[in-house]
Amino acid sequence: MSRKKNPKSKGAPAPATSALPASNGPRPAHPGTAFPGLQAPHNGPPQPSRTLLGGGGDFYDVAFKVMLVGDSGVGKTCLLVRFKDGAFLAGTFISTVGIDFRNKVLDVDGMKVKLQIWDTAGQERFRSVTHAYYRDAHALLLLYDVTNKASFDNIQAWLTEIQEYAQHNVVLMLLGNKVDSTQERVVKREDGEKLAKVSWGEGLSQGCPPGAVGPGLSPPGCHPAGSSCLQEYGLPFMETSAKTGLNVDLAFTAIAKELKQRSMKAPSEPRFQLHDYVKREVRGASCCRS
Repeated sequence: MSRKKNPKSKGAPAPATSALPASNGPRPAHPGTAFPGLQAPHNGPPQPSRTLLGGGGDFYDVAFKVMLVGDSGVGKTCLLVRFKDGAFLAGTFISTVGIDFRNKVLDVDGMKVKLQIWDTAGQERFRSVTHAYYRDAHALLLLYDVTNKASFDNIQAWLTEIQEYAQHNVVLMLLGNKVDSTQERVVKREDGEKLAKVSWGEGLSQGCPPGAVGPGLSPPGCHPAGSSCLQEYGLPFMETSAKTGLNVDLAFTAIAKELKQRSMKAPSEPRFQLHDYVKREVRGASCCRS
């Protein structure tokens, strides 16, 4: 059943859409072509119900900005294309230049959730461009390549950057990508699990209550709608493959569920446990493959 567009409340600021392209059409000539001079979109409350950009006729109830971050070559663009189009970008690797984005609407527990997913360049020379987008992201997917030890070692540097520029309550998930390349793997799954548990939990206040989200937070900065205290559980983590599609939909669906719950949760409604959901679904997928 289609929804009617909600009228704008009197005096409420209009969502800043002027910085976005007029449609969610084909990608530019090179995968991930940037908008180097583009002003970072203004964040704020989740966007109200409206039609998708481009007038495709699909409606959504709430929208969120998600960023893909990590070293160049870890597979961010391929992961996005797999999720959005169900395809794999085979062939010559072309680095993303600056910033690119795509939209996808998911049905999350009967609600239409639009994810506006920003694909960022991993090269150092584009960091000043991507820094401006951190503060407007509701969620970050941090990727490393299981066949590239350097990309794994650089996760700590990315976490430091996220701590400096992102919102204190941003939803964050760690992904070890390219697990289809079994012969070239140099980072074990156990290493990724350990990194997810230790790196983000370090420095959190001992007084941090359940539901805290974010690095090095004092109790006033803790977000009440998170999965559970990260000092105990660390980051949600899973391994993915843009080539085979392993856990790609799961990663974005889990993020959408968490963001939707944060924005819509009634006081009497139980929390959505992101960390537990990820572990349960990953175990289920592993059982099905075995």
